[in-house]
Amino acid sequence: MTAATHSTLFPRVPETADAVLDGLDPEQREVALALGGPVCVLAGAGTGKTRAITHRIAYGVRAGVLQPAGVLAVTFTNRAAGEMRGRLRQLGAGGVQARTFHSAALRQLQFFWPKAVGGELPRLLERKVQLVAEAAARCRIRLDRNELRDVTGEIEWAKVTQTVPADYPAVVAKAHRDAPRDPAEIGQIYATYEQLKRDRSVIDFEDVLLLTVGILQDRHDIADQVRRQYQHFVVDEYQDVSPLQQRLLDLWLGDRDSLCVVGDASQTIYSFTGATPDHLLNFRTRHPGATVVKLVRDYRSTPQVVHLANGLLSQARGRAAEHRLELISQRDPGPEPVYAEYADEPAEAEGTARRIRDLVAAGVPAGEIAVLYRINAQSEVYEQALADAGVPYQLRGAERFFERQEVREAGIALRGAARAGGNDSLLDDAEDLPAQVRAVLSTKGWTTEPPAGSGAVRDRWESLAALVRLAEDFARARPGATLSDLVAELDERAAAQHAPTVQGVTLASLHAAKGLEWDAVFLVGLTEGMMPITYAKTDEQVEEERRLLYVGVTRARVHLALSWSLSRSPGGRPSRRPTRFFKGLRPGSGALGALAPGRGGPGSVERGGAEGRRRPRGPVRCRVCGTTLTEAGAMKLMRCEDCPSDMDEGLYERLRDWRAGRAGELGQPAYCVFTDKTLMAIAERVPATGGELASIAGVGTRKLNRFGADVLAICAGEEGGAGVGED
Repeated sequence: MTAATHSTLFPRVPETADAVLDGLDPEQREVALALGGPVCVLAGAGTGKTRAITHRIAYGVRAGVLQPAGVLAVTFTNRAAGEMRGRLRQLGAGGVQARTFHSAALRQLQFFWPKAVGGELPRLLERKVQLVAEAAARCRIRLDRNELRDVTGEIEWAKVTQTVPADYPAVVAKAHRDAPRDPAEIGQIYATYEQLKRDRSVIDFEDVLLLTVGILQDRHDIADQVRRQYQHFVVDEYQDVSPLQQRLLDLWLGDRDSLCVVGDASQTIYSFTGATPDHLLNFRTRHPGATVVKLVRDYRSTPQVVHLANGLLSQARGRAAEHRLELISQRDPGPEPVYAEYADEPAEAEGTARRIRDLVAAGVPAGEIAVLYRINAQSEVYEQALADAGVPYQLRGAERFFERQEVREAGIALRGAARAGGNDSLLDDAEDLPAQVRAVLSTKGWTTEPPAGSGAVRDRWESLAALVRLAEDFARARPGATLSDLVAELDERAAAQHAPTVQGVTLASLHAAKGLEWDAVFLVGLTEGMMPITYAKTDEQVEEERRLLYVGVTRARVHLALSWSLSRSPGGRPSRRPTRFFKGLRPGSGALGALAPGRGGPGSVERGGAEGRRRPRGPVRCRVCGTTLTEAGAMKLMRCEDCPSDMDEGLYERLRDWRAGRAGELGQPAYCVFTDKTLMAIAERVPATGGELASIAGVGTRKLNRFGADVLAICAGEEGGAGVGED
C-alpha cells in the first residue's frame, strides 16, 4: 500500500516501537513514555487522551516492556472499549484486553465461581425494572412509571456506593440526596428486591462487581491468580469511578502501583450514579511519587468554541473547579457561537431544523451534526421538526450497530456471497468491491436513494448505507481487497463493537453525548429550570449542571448554536429565562474580561421564532437574560429580580451603613435617601463618575447633588465617604 492509497480509517500498522510515537505532541509523548509506576493523565476535552493512552499501551507492548496479555484497560462504555480495541489493533497491540469494569468483572466471576462458590453462576438479570416493580407491589407501594425508573436508579446508586438496604435512609440523609420517594419506603423496596433475587437465583449488573470484590477479598489464592494474569492497568474516564469500582481496582492491583489513570474532573457528570472525581483528585495523595501529565492542547474545537468552554469553567466553584484545565485550541479560527431566542418550543425546533438543513446544503454531512438536550423527553419536538424539514436523524441510545437485525442479515448475505465467489449471479456485473457490496445489499433493502420520511424503513436503510460507505473506505485503503477480506474486517469490528457512522443528525441527551463529537452542535432548551435542571438545589448539584453544559459545548468542532424559548407552546406566557450559565458569556449579560483577539469571542445573539410571529419589544431589556422589563424595581436594576446578581456585597453593606447615618442626620426614613433597589443597582454597576451615577434609575439631579460625592467616594473605596454633601 502506498501513502496515496492509505486511509485514516484503515491506517498502516507502525513498523517499529518508535514509529508508534510518531505524530504525538510533547505531552502525549510524555504519557506514552511513562511506562513505570503510577501515572495520572489530566486530559481536557478534545486533547487526544484516547490517542495518548492507546499509543502508550502499544509502545509498551511493541518495545517489550508490557506483555499484551498482562495489560487490562478499563473504561465505562462498550463503545469506548470497542474504540480502544480498534485503535490498539491498528497499532499492532491487538492482544491487549480493553473492557468495561462490568465486562472484565463478569469474565472473572464466570471463571472463578465454580472454584470459589461451586455450581453455576446465577443467571444475570438483564433488566431489573420488572423485579423492582414486583418488590414494590409486595411492599404495597404503588409506583408510577417515572417513580419506578427513579427507584430503580436509587437501588443502583445504593449498590455502587456499597450501601445495604437497612442503611439506605441514613446514608441518603447524610449525603443530602433527594430521594424520589420516602427513603424508608425505598429501603423497604430495596430489601424486598434483594430477597426476590436470592429466591430466584439471579444477579444484577451491580452484583457482578460486588460478588467479584467479595471473591477477591475472601480468596487470596484467586486474587493472586488474577494479579499474575494482569500486571498493568489503565483506567480511562477515571473521574467517573464509583467507590465499588475503585474497590475492585484496588483488589486487582494488590500492593503494586503499575497503574495509569486518565480523566478530567471538569467532565464529572454522573454523580447521580455514584461516580465521584475524588479518586482522580486524590490520586497524588494516594500515590505521592506519581507522574502527572496535563493535556491541554485542544485538537477538536475552534478557538471560538474553546473560548466559550473556558469561560463556562472560569465561573465554576468547588473542588473540581480548582483543578480545571485551561484549554488551548490548535485549530484555525471558525465562526462565533450563535445564541438564539425563540418565542416557544416548536419555533425553537423549527428554527433549529432550518439551520441544520442550511448546514447540510452547505456541505456539512448530516452525520456530523447533533442536537443535544437536557432530558430525553425534549427529543420529540425535534424529531418532528427534522422530519418535516426532510432531514434524516438518529436517536442516540438505540441498540448497538452490529446487533441490529438488518446488519446481522447483511452480514449473512455478504458472507454467503463471499463463499460463492464467481458463482453468485448477483456479482456478475460488479466490477469492484463496493459494487459487489451494493449488489448484495440491494437484496436487503439498500437503494441508491434513501426512502422518504423517517421511521423503521429509513433506519434500516441508514444501517445498510453505513455498510456501503465502509466498503468504499475499505476498498480505497486496501486496493485489491476481496469480499472475503471485507467480511473478515466486519467480523473483527463486530467483535470490537467498532461501528461505522450512520449518516443522520444525532439527537441525544447531554449525558449520552459524553465522549462523542460533531462538526456542528445545537444545544437547545437552555432555560432556567432545564439548565440547571429544576431539581438541582445544592451548590454541588448546580456545579454539575454547569459541567454538563461544558461537556455539551466541547462536543462541537466548528459550529455551535445555543438556544432557548420563552414559553412552552405558541401563545404561552413568555416567562422563561435563558440559563444563568450564560452570564458574562453572551452579549448583554455582563463581561468576564477582555477577549483575546482571534481566540473566540462571546458570539452573537439572534432572535428567532415562527415566521410572522414576533415578540413585542419593551423599552428596557434585562442585561442578564435579555427579557423585556416592565416592573419599576427590575427596570431600576436593569435585570429581572430573580436573575443572577453580580453585586459587590461589601459595597452594598457600606452603602447601607452610610444611608442609615444620613437618614438619622436628616430625621427621615432610610428609603428617602435611596431605596434598597437603588443601592443594589449602585453596588452592581459601581459608578466611577457623576454621569454614570446619574444614569441609574432612582438617582435624579437633586439626589446626585445632595449625595453623589459621598456615594462615589464609597464606590471608590474611601472610608466614610467624601463628606455630607448639600442639604
